[in-house]
Amino acid sequence: MEALAVKVEDVHIRFNLSKEQVNGIKEYFVKLVKRELLFEEFWALKGISLEIKKGEVFGIVGLNGAGKSTLLKVIAGVLEPTKGKVKINGTIAPLIELGAGFDMELTARENIYLNGAILGYSRKFLDDRFDEIIDFAEIHEFLDVPLKNYSSGMVARIAFAIATIVEPEILIVDEILSVGDFKFQEKCQNRIREMLENNVTVIMVSHSIDQIRSMCNRAILIEKGKNILIGSADEVCDLYIQKS
Repeated sequence: MEALAVKVEDVHIRFNLSKEQVNGIKEYFVKLVKRELLFEEFWALKGISLEIKKGEVFGIVGLNGAGKSTLLKVIAGVLEPTKGKVKINGTIAPLIELGAGFDMELTARENIYLNGAILGYSRKFLDDRFDEIIDFAEIHEFLDVPLKNYSSGMVARIAFAIATIVEPEILIVDEILSVGDFKFQEKCQNRIREMLENNVTVIMVSHSIDQIRSMCNRAILIEKGKNILIGSADEVCDLYIQKS
């Protein structure tokens, strides 16, 4: 039996959405203390179960609001399930939200050290791999420019370069391969393919069906928080197109 990297068992995620507009934090807490806040339950995930094997590229597809990013955050440990369990076998490098772990007022150089520290890399390690990071991100000319002046594509380059400077056992990617120019997307895909040769597990969300077809072994189609189909990438993409 092949070893599992991820096992998701009957996972439900519930969010409490405010039913009324609150103007400011002070008003929020006043209403909260007086028990005047009304909430509506929203179930973002409803009983999702799946298994992902080590060394597999697994895709997650669905329309906007289907629960794709929520599922990634549960697997990454960012969100705790309201119900159900997630078992992870391996170290995770999550590329979920562009700019997460960055300070937009700081330069790219400073952010490499900041984000690297958040990911657990030492100063010496980052010193040793600094040139490799900026070579991959191709930001030599803008290294000392504040990140607030960068495009989202350039931020994506830095985030991807830092997160993949050391091969994790599980790489989680949310739409980052859809940001930036074609040449950069191809570069990211090539790095992921190199990881696959070393048995790294990749879990990815993408609106690019061609990307899911070309890179993934299997995929899941989610609709309104529910599992519609788990199967080969082609099967899942075909059904997604039919439903779109």
